Amino acid sequence: MTRLPRTQARHWLGAALAAVTLATTAPAQSSAPDPRPTVAVLYFTNSALVRHDEYEPLTKGISEMLITELAANPAIRVIERDQIEHLLKEQNLGASDRVDKETAVKLGKVLGVHHMLMGGFVIDPRETMRIDLRSVNVETSQVEHVESVTGKAEEVLKLIADLGAKTNKGLKLPAMPTRATRPATGQASWRAAQLFSRALMERDRGNVDGAIALYKASLEAEPKFERARVLLAALEKQPSGTQQ
Repeated sequence: MTRLPRTQARHWLGAALAAVTLATTAPAQSSAPDPRPTVAVLYFTNSALVRHDEYEPLTKGISEMLITELAANPAIRVIERDQIEHLLKEQNLGASDRVDKETAVKLGKVLGVHHMLMGGFVIDPRETMRIDLRSVNVETSQVEHVESVTGKAEEVLKLIADLGAKTNKGLKLPAMPTRATRPATGQASWRAAQLFSRALMERDRGNVDGAIALYKASLEAEPKFERARVLLAALEKQPSGTQQ
């Protein structure tokens, strides 16, 4: 993908921020603004020590799964991943690009959020996974909270659930509701998470048929993977070969 020079990227962000300013100074609309704290989750950086390319889809997968965990809290508003993907494409940033704090703040202002979450993951040869996260306060531009979870890679769904709960508490957001069920663990759920992440990659490339096949494979590996079921149902409503 052709990258925009840093100066052009900044010009783009400046234009986007100007548009936001105009929107906020426009006459008040009939609907009141959503007063809930707003959170956005950027893609995670892949620092796997083995099979780096194999784990690359998790950059989006972990983000999507964390968004799902946080969105279970009705007292906060979480930006959908599709909006993040669209914004990053406009800026010529991909899943593998490291986003610094300054850029995260500017993106956060464009999205109109309070907290920008960003981070990375490491997987070692023994398939131990560590996921690190930091939250940047868009208003103050400061790193307001840092969180980390570690465990076997096959516990990835549980690790992300724990990360979501810890982050929600660390940011002093309204309490999350109690989970009805525990996240699945084991090799089947780990495989399901990997297939799910690959499905997101294919979806973003416009390969709807490929994404559908991968979502189905993910559900075959872990039938209780509800987010895969929701995204599969949404894609199956689209004409073949098209993208939302």
